[in-house]
Amino acid sequence: MAGSTESKRIVVGVTGASGAMYAQRLIQCLIEAETEVHLAITPNGRRLFHDELDFNEVNGKTLLGNDSSRLIIHPHQDVGSSIASGSMHTDGMIICPCSSNTLGSIAGGLGSNVLTRAAQVSLKERRRLVLVLREMPMGHLDLENALRLSNAGAIICPASPGFYMLPKTLEDVVDFVVGKMMDLVGIPHDLNTRWTDMLKTAQSKDSR
Repeated sequence: MAGSTESKRIVVGVTGASGAMYAQRLIQCLIEAETEVHLAITPNGRRLFHDELDFNEVNGKTLLGNDSSRLIIHPHQDVGSSIASGSMHTDGMIICPCSSNTLGSIAGGLGSNVLTRAAQVSLKERRRLVLVLREMPMGHLDLENALRLSNAGAIICPASPGFYMLPKTLEDVVDFVVGKMMDLVGIPHDLNTRWTDMLKTAQSKDSR
């Protein structure tokens, strides 16, 4: 993993919008970077893992291939969980993927489950909140909700991969988006996302 970092704590939320591969890869990369990951999954998020990755359960073994003490999964309805309190310090929260329903709930100030409550905590404590929208196209209400949350301090990060790195596989595309998320919460990584790296590669080829 590129560079070194003191152990950080990131909350990851997973909802029912399509994009389970993004969520799994994000969790894997955060754990590889020795980050403490607190995972909040909606019921539709669990269904997403089943429908898109064929997971019967969501745990360390299915997400990472092994159990990790750095991965803590919080019950969906436990609004008394640690991540639902501002007294627990975190280094940011990423909701990936973020559904329109969750977007609207957070924009409306709702905190009826541990995921939306943790998002409200991130906003009120002025911590980094990254919302990875995957809906396409976005409706008028989605755009208004996104603008409202952007004004409140959230970062709207649509899952829009760049292709200037010339991806060869689906995994390359996923890694590009995940690398952008990692950047936004300040976690070092070696994923192929840098325009400067592409320029160096091109210059190297030109000099041959």
